[in-house]
Amino acid sequence: MNIKLIYVLLDGIGDLPHPLLNNSTPLDAACTPNMDSLARNGSMGRVISVGKGIAPQSDIAVFNMLGYNFKKGTYVGRGVIELMGSNIDFHEGDLALRGNFATVDSHSKIVDRRAGRIISKEEAQAVCKTLQEKISFADKDASVVIQPTVAHRVTIRFRHNQIKLSDKITNTDPAYDKVDGMGVSKPTPTNIYIEKSKPEDDTEGSKIAARLVNEFTEQTIKWLKGHPVNNARINTGKNPMNVILLRDSGNRYPTVEPITKKYDSKVASLVDMPVEVGISKVLGMTPFNAGEVNDYQNKAIAAAKIIEKYSILYVHIKGPDEFGHDGDAIGKKNNIEEIDRRFFGTLLKRLTVNDPVIVVSGDHSTPCQRKGHSDDPVPLLISGNNILNDNSTRFTEHCASRGSLGLLMGVNVLNTAINMIR
Repeated sequence: MNIKLIYVLLDGIGDLPHPLLNNSTPLDAACTPNMDSLARNGSMGRVISVGKGIAPQSDIAVFNMLGYNFKKGTYVGRGVIELMGSNIDFHEGDLALRGNFATVDSHSKIVDRRAGRIISKEEAQAVCKTLQEKISFADKDASVVIQPTVAHRVTIRFRHNQIKLSDKITNTDPAYDKVDGMGVSKPTPTNIYIEKSKPEDDTEGSKIAARLVNEFTEQTIKWLKGHPVNNARINTGKNPMNVILLRDSGNRYPTVEPITKKYDSKVASLVDMPVEVGISKVLGMTPFNAGEVNDYQNKAIAAAKIIEKYSILYVHIKGPDEFGHDGDAIGKKNNIEEIDRRFFGTLLKRLTVNDPVIVVSGDHSTPCQRKGHSDDPVPLLISGNNILNDNSTRFTEHCASRGSLGLLMGVNVLNTAINMIR
């Protein structure tokens, strides 16, 4: 297929009116001349990334936004995707989970689900090295691999030498639930505590899996109390990393149609986080990386170069989601302005291919007032010289609600964009 399409997903971009922004959303309050220029050269709409009433995590949201809608109960869980993105050895019947370094008090009350979010690679590696050396299970056939990835994020793999572990267990992280294998955000009250993992069926694989997870949590708290890294963090006013919250269990590899076959095109990705790298591996995209997570300018330079050799390039941009989780509306507005200036501004100057189509949307909404993911639609823009102009003027939720594309489901976005290319 002779197309040049750059598909940019802004993590957690959707939001709601906020009093600190004169009841505007961060997108509406931000000065975004480059995205607005794209809006004036295209059509807009809104997207429900996964389904009505579902506040999705990024993994299942991105799969849907790339055209993959898993049938009931067929999704393998974020843990497996992150494990694949972290290059950890995995066999069918192992148990993979996503973890968060967190801070709890002496009563297991969660003080901070991300331990202040600012965690150096050296701190994370030192803590995980201790846990890897110290943790031992009552069941001698069980073992665990603990690998830090980025900031507060950790990937965990449990293995049992005699049985296949089941993924039918509940999370210890109270902020997320699991529905049909998909991780979904839950409204979380102010007072939240570590939860015990429970088997969701009566099988031996589920019972042992839940028992290992709970034993892991207990030992994590034991060995991280008074750890030199945490003592140093406390002395400098930082929250200690004294527990790992676990969620999104999975125990098998995913099987999907390769994205190159699905769209009959060469497809690449420009991604940073293990979950996006894992998605790229699962779908058969060629993954690229360009600098640090927030190195937006280098990402734009790389994107302009990559699209010369590929038909479709998927770019995942971090930033807005974290400010949404922190409830920082002004920070989210400023971050959006930085992305507009450094990523989109640079990209538009660097592109050399003829008649590129640029699609801009988000994987989900992360409203600052809710400090978590929501089921609110995200804005969608399909822009290009050969795309019908619907008189949109800005890339905002308000303009998206009036756009000619209407309300789409995430699985239909890419096909819609491809079909609009004349």
